[in-house]
Amino acid sequence: MVSMLLEDFLDDLGCAVVGPAFNLEEASTLATAGEFDVAILDVNLGGERTFSVADQLDRNGKPFAFATGYGAAGLRDEDEGRPVLQKPFTLDDLKKVIDDLGADAQVPAMKS
Repeated sequence: MVSMLLEDFLDDLGCAVVGPAFNLEEASTLATAGEFDVAILDVNLGGERTFSVADQLDRNGKPFAFATGYGAAGLRDEDEGRPVLQKPFTLDDLKKVIDDLGADAQVPAMKS
């Protein structure tokens, strides 16, 4: 349900959605392909932490934000300062994160 809401919000913002990924393997494949401008990466994807995908995105120079119900407290020390989309979120919250990332095009929704 959350991924459908995120997709609807992104569509409302005029973004082209790539994905979503429902597990770590799918998220890693999308991150490797890099056919997007920014990513919204759930910290917990299908019961697995997504920090390896975050590292992949960072190595590839792809801006991303974490989506989590834990806020910044659920991130690693090295992710301090990274944009966080706090769950539950509103359309305005998502718009602010997308604006902060500087994107208006294709966004993979990597959500559980």
